[in-house]
Amino acid sequence: MSYSKTGTVLVFFIVLFFTAVPLFAFAADLPKIVPCDGTDVGGGTECTICHLATLAQNVLNTGIYIAIALSAILFAWAGWKYVTAGGNPGKATQAREVFTNVVIGLVIILAGWLVVDTLMKTLVRGIRYVRIKLTRPDVFVEAFERGKP
Repeated sequence: MSYSKTGTVLVFFIVLFFTAVPLFAFAADLPKIVPCDGTDVGGGTECTICHLATLAQNVLNTGIYIAIALSAILFAWAGWKYVTAGGNPGKATQAREVFTNVVIGLVIILAGWLVVDTLMKTLVRGIRYVRIKLTRPDVFVEAFERGKP
């Protein structure tokens, strides 16, 4: 491996290390994607149909976070390519193409997120899941109830 490739790999791992350090240093608890654990044993929560909507929303938001992080990395990479083009029009054109493709992809992803997020919030707004325990501990009445939006 040449010196420039070794240096690039070393810089990548240093940046990755310093990016990940706050997760460990501040004991950051990453948000859970799955809102329930499927059992009520030991203080857990049983999964209901409302948890399915929450799960879909969490997956959507996590995908958006990943897309934005990747686009920031690609913007930085394209900027680096543009700065190091050294007057070479071919390399500068490649860097501009990366910029353009990242912008187009980010607009498509955010537009899709906006549509899906609006639909989800409109369709499940104000719906609460009610579970009522009757006289026997093993008999439940499950129902959906429309709450105030």
